[in-house]
Amino acid sequence: MGVKIFAGRASEKLAKQIAKSYGQELGNVNVNVFSDGEFQPSLEETVRGQDVFIVQSTMPPTENIFELLLLIDAARRASARKIIAVIPYFGFARQDRKDKPRVAIGAKLKANMLMAAGVDRIMTMDFHADQIQGFFEVPVDHLYASTLFLKEIEKLGSENMVIAAPDVGGAKRANSYSKKLDCGLALCHKHRKKANEIAEMTVIGEVEGKDVIIIDDMCDTAGTLTKAADLLMDKGARSVRAFCTHAVLSGPAYERINNSQITELIVTDTIPLNGKSDKIRVITVASLFSDVINKLIHNKSISSHFVIS
Repeated sequence: MGVKIFAGRASEKLAKQIAKSYGQELGNVNVNVFSDGEFQPSLEETVRGQDVFIVQSTMPPTENIFELLLLIDAARRASARKIIAVIPYFGFARQDRKDKPRVAIGAKLKANMLMAAGVDRIMTMDFHADQIQGFFEVPVDHLYASTLFLKEIEKLGSENMVIAAPDVGGAKRANSYSKKLDCGLALCHKHRKKANEIAEMTVIGEVEGKDVIIIDDMCDTAGTLTKAADLLMDKGARSVRAFCTHAVLSGPAYERINNSQITELIVTDTIPLNGKSDKIRVITVASLFSDVINKLIHNKSISSHFVIS
């Protein structure tokens, strides 16, 4: 039984690191692009009877999702033994329910498409909503960046630390970190008038003179994050750092981060950065995913990677 690791174009750099950490070369994929923009990926080596891991984050544009589907279909038609989709960032996860009439549940539709393409297993990190695991009829290995972030937070060595959630939705995650690190907890409560625009925000908890660590699963336009950081500093915090798994960083995100009072933003490389900022530091998830792939192949437990849920 052999293992082959391939990548879509959106995650080729990360996939090379995962393959190297696993101890082999990344499989060869060729993408033929037609004049009208249509594309056809092909696996340029045999996968018959192999366990095939296809690495592709599915952030916009939606071509990234469709490229992953085509790669899965190609592996299935080439007689791969098992096909595992490694999706470091699972896009469209914010569409996990009907929060108003006449809207799609995009995350469920995406799960249906992946299963229709022929995937046997999903491996991902920090779903925006945990219940998305239940959208699949195949096993889902849901990893958490806390495996990496807790080590980085402990390296800071602050004895005056407070963990903060940037909104009510992140309260459970922040509370888990707070208990694990045995430190205080604060909550930023925001009120939105429309998507990506915050009307007002308040802080619940004592942050004066504290080193505040904001924990979140993703940072999109950085509006919530930077407003929370500035508010926490105005409330007397000594410093504000943020740990966000997925660096979506769209629109004015980089400008907001550079102009805010945030000390540092630590992110993973589930999504390649599309800009630069001296305040942003990237931690790779390559060794984490390669270790889980290795344990999966050898039927070993991966529960040690579920530090915080």
